[in-house]
Amino acid sequence: MDSCQLLSLVFMLISTSECSETAEPQCEDFDVESFNLLEGEAFYFVPYVLPDGNLPDEQITWYKNHSISQTKPISPDKNKRVHYHGGVLLFLNLQTEDSGLYTARHETPSGKCYNYFLKVAVYKNKTDAALLYGQIKNSDQNKKVPCPDPVRYTCEVLKGTLTWKKDFKLLQGQHKADLWVSNATEAIEGIYTCTCTWTYNDKQYKSSGSRRLKDKEQIAHRKPEIISPTDKELFADEGVEIKLSCSVFCGTNVARDCNASWHVHGIPFNNKDGYTLTSQITVDNPSKNTIATAVLTIERVSAEDFQTEFKCIGVGFYTVVSDTYTLKRRESIIPLVTGRVCVLFLFIFSAMLVKCFAIDLALFFRHCCPLRSHNKDSRMYDAYVVYQMQGVDKMTEDSLCQFVTTILPSVLEEKCGYRLFIHGRDDIPGEDRLELVEDRMKQSRRLMVILPPGSGSGPEITDQRPSSPQNPIGGFDWQVGLHHALLLREISVIVIQLGDTGPDGYARLPPGLRHLIRKRAPIRWREGSRGAVAWNSRFWKRVRYLMPATPAKKCPQLAII
Repeated sequence: MDSCQLLSLVFMLISTSECSETAEPQCEDFDVESFNLLEGEAFYFVPYVLPDGNLPDEQITWYKNHSISQTKPISPDKNKRVHYHGGVLLFLNLQTEDSGLYTARHETPSGKCYNYFLKVAVYKNKTDAALLYGQIKNSDQNKKVPCPDPVRYTCEVLKGTLTWKKDFKLLQGQHKADLWVSNATEAIEGIYTCTCTWTYNDKQYKSSGSRRLKDKEQIAHRKPEIISPTDKELFADEGVEIKLSCSVFCGTNVARDCNASWHVHGIPFNNKDGYTLTSQITVDNPSKNTIATAVLTIERVSAEDFQTEFKCIGVGFYTVVSDTYTLKRRESIIPLVTGRVCVLFLFIFSAMLVKCFAIDLALFFRHCCPLRSHNKDSRMYDAYVVYQMQGVDKMTEDSLCQFVTTILPSVLEEKCGYRLFIHGRDDIPGEDRLELVEDRMKQSRRLMVILPPGSGSGPEITDQRPSSPQNPIGGFDWQVGLHHALLLREISVIVIQLGDTGPDGYARLPPGLRHLIRKRAPIRWREGSRGAVAWNSRFWKRVRYLMPATPAKKCPQLAII
């Protein structure tokens, strides 16, 4: 064969080869569809670009790719565990060896060619997270859990039955493609599985898909509200540390969109000697209210700080609010405390003065503001004087007589204007004594009992002791006076003790008199003491205080014929 013939043969072979290559149609590749499936279940697959799987088996061929260069055709025999029927690829009992890449070559009568790809991964454990189709997370009160699309499509095409499980436990009465969970709380969180039971070649198969439901915390943005400080003026002490706290409420679960800060003189705070700024976000439980707080610390308040404007800024999701505050010098508490202490001491001092000089004040106001009630009291005597002379020594008797007949009248009658009825001095000769005592007692406004020195040391005196002119106490005079004082309450009693009472005190006095002494202590008169006979002495002031406020009217005595 010469060279010309050889060249002609090579040209023919090349031309034939090019023609054969160009004669084969070019196929369009579609995206790979991937599915994670559970071992033992069934899987019904139709490429997403096909409206349905009703294609003649002659137009499509399915392969399993074992490697880049090696493929294995899949049988269309319905009795095979993995087979195809037109555009449908079925796995009737998934095994782990079914994992891999599958390819479908589709040639249409018009000469077009398409390649469909399926990637399958088979898992043994139903709780594997890779089997979940997607997490449902929202803040709705009623949540919808849709059945995954492959399971829903399988049930619609093959007329299967849907059931639902929560955490792989059957939910009774749930057979719809969308599961609604009402009044969602954290308790409803979990894995919800939609299972389709379908029949093929008179056998039942199951296909399932799971989703995780999580209750998303509700978010509520509100206009920021400055909750502190509450006063526009903040009290501070110069030279002392103070903390200014700016707290802003922004809503519920809005920590990312809530902020608080301080502006000084209208500009954001910058680090400055003696000043520090700290910020924090607080979310309360269980309300989830979000509060942002910025604390501006001034280590030593200066005079300049009292002229500075401090602005609390609150930034929310869509609004900014602010309030301006100033520092004010705190008033010293020392003058207030001093004033109250002075008032307290003045009150105590006044109370002590009143207590010490109560009698002097009463006598003073008697003199300045005399009472008019005596006009209604027609009794003649201011006091009926009762005393004891029996059983006393000569010295005591002289002292008692001196006091009753001289000192007592000279002060109360001559200097104070009172009128006394004294036995021996004011008796009317020849008058019946019993009638005299009864009448004069009724005419007297006070009963004045004079106790001699050592009155409680002698023999015991009783209310039944016979009366005698020289022993009024324990006699009829005392019985009448006791009756008017204790029973009728018509007369007040004044008890005057001359000197000391003696070792036995008042134990030997009549019971009625001891009762009156317990109610009001006797007024003690000490003979020879300084100012004893002065009408303005302490003793006589006490006597005058117990006497009527206004002396009885001066009435001339009636002559008895």
